[in-house]
Amino acid sequence: MLRGRIIAGICALIAPWAAPAFAASGVVTIYSADGLHDGSPNWYQNQFDAFTKATGIKVQYIEGGSGGVVERVAKEQSNPQADVLVTLPPFIQKAAADGLLQPYTPAGAETIDAAQKDAGGLYVALVNNYMDFIYNGAVLKDQPKSFEDLLDPKFKGKIQYSTPGQAGDGTAVMIEVFHAFGGKDAGFDFLKKLQANNVGPSASTGKLTALVNKGELFVANGDLQMNVDQTKQNPNIRIFWPAGKDGPSTFALPYYVGLVKGAPDAENGKKLIDFLLSKEAQSTVTSVALGLPVRKDVTPSDEAGKRLVKMLDGVNVWTPDWAQVLKDLQADVAKWHEVTGS
Repeated sequence: MLRGRIIAGICALIAPWAAPAFAASGVVTIYSADGLHDGSPNWYQNQFDAFTKATGIKVQYIEGGSGGVVERVAKEQSNPQADVLVTLPPFIQKAAADGLLQPYTPAGAETIDAAQKDAGGLYVALVNNYMDFIYNGAVLKDQPKSFEDLLDPKFKGKIQYSTPGQAGDGTAVMIEVFHAFGGKDAGFDFLKKLQANNVGPSASTGKLTALVNKGELFVANGDLQMNVDQTKQNPNIRIFWPAGKDGPSTFALPYYVGLVKGAPDAENGKKLIDFLLSKEAQSTVTSVALGLPVRKDVTPSDEAGKRLVKMLDGVNVWTPDWAQVLKDLQADVAKWHEVTGS
């Protein structure tokens, strides 16, 4: 979500394509996918405030879609402006493959599962998350049970999902549909049919929630952390996973963090990464961010953590081959544009 507000003295939140406001030492700049800065209070702002209090280093925060923040880092490669990058897969893998990140092993990295760390040390998971869908529970008394249900004419002009290749959550929709229908051909066939009900492209996933809450949309995509957090301000949204061939399913979609190659203030960037991955910060992920911690020595025991785990009961959690996803991404996105006409 592009909010364009500036929180003076601590964290500047500006439109994603504006020039950074700070260039001096003593400021660390983070480009991040949306979700962890939602609401007030929110996990990012709490941690940025605590980080500034502890170190005296201010945080400049710039938010965009998962693909958009990586694209910006790529455009600035000859004159890097960001120190830290946070985004979703497969965009963090793309940033690494394109040489946009530099190796860094954060303090406490040994507490993070090996499957959630790049073998070359270019990125690690920051907050665990899962892809999902949302619907308006005030308008729809029963949730759509399957992907096929979304083709019902009653959803014409009432469904929207964020754009694959541009938004991480939108790319996740495409990946999940491939899985749900047992292959790409059947998946693209479904997405082509769904276009009859789809409103059109959306660069950001977060803004769709308010539209669902108001009833302008009935169904949209999202991710579990962001949507659970948004229910506080959007009481009509409900989270669900439509069934495919193997029933309701989802996959892990963590926020990943990496140090930008050529970062203007890499040392401060390292300090911020360490701070966000500290046991203290990770211990508040479920209660404030409504995501799940990545450290194995932090076990969610609060009600929010228990609720998140319970929500996944009965949902098949599978793991994409992210290397293959990245390899195929450009061709799959091109095919998506072709079949949807978007």
